[in-house]
Amino acid sequence: MVVHQHRRRPGRAGEAVRAAGVALALTAMSGCAGGAGGDERPPADAAAVVRGAADALTKTGSARARTAMEMATGGTRVTIRGEGGVDFKNRMGQLLVMLPTDVKGEDEHRPITELLVPGALYMKNRGAGVPADKWVRVDTTTLADGNLVTGGATDPLVAAELLRGAQEVTYVGETEVAGTKVRHYRGTTDIGRAAGRASAEVRGALEAAAKGFSKDTVPFDVYLDEQGRLRKVRHRFTYVNNGVIDVSSTTLLYGFGTPVTVVLPASGDIYAGKIAE
Repeated sequence: MVVHQHRRRPGRAGEAVRAAGVALALTAMSGCAGGAGGDERPPADAAAVVRGAADALTKTGSARARTAMEMATGGTRVTIRGEGGVDFKNRMGQLLVMLPTDVKGEDEHRPITELLVPGALYMKNRGAGVPADKWVRVDTTTLADGNLVTGGATDPLVAAELLRGAQEVTYVGETEVAGTKVRHYRGTTDIGRAAGRASAEVRGALEAAAKGFSKDTVPFDVYLDEQGRLRKVRHRFTYVNNGVIDVSSTTLLYGFGTPVTVVLPASGDIYAGKIAE
């Protein structure tokens, strides 16, 4: 099953989606998975194990992260990549998001720095008329998808919290991710159910996504290590915005315990002007 998003009447929230979210993704438009391995017995309740992945990350504290968001529409397929770190205890993260090169293979966009905090997304080098030394701040609870898709990278914390709504989970088998032995699970997660079970810091974003998508069900493949920590997760969305966009969002976590420092911009460094479409 896939997820379809309702169209919302434009307003301030709708303008925020276009200006700070969808525009970023649509501008870009111009794995370690394995089969079953070993003979180990599957866990008694695979869904419960997957739902606990976010709690396991909180206990770990922090990690390095890589993201990849592959989008396909109208025969065009592009991938937006990101790299950074996440502090799961303090619910903060930072990613450097790299948009694809243009058709000539030349760099068309400067990397975008994204700061991820509860309820907000900060972006620098946003383009679209924003001065290079200014940040754009977006309230993620006003985004129709809760920033699961439109920021060009799914917040790794939200990606983990989304698994709290896991259901119909199948244990696929044992494999490896970046040289680490992991257990591979496949299933679907319910956005509304995940929102109801999510930590307070990300609940608002998931509640927005639950309202913004016409169907809550999102297919996923997830890989957990022996400590139940999320090593890799791939969510598959179908996003409707001036056409159907199929999105595969992958998050890879490694380097657990690596310190992550996020410094928010001063109010004077946040751009308050008009953002071009």
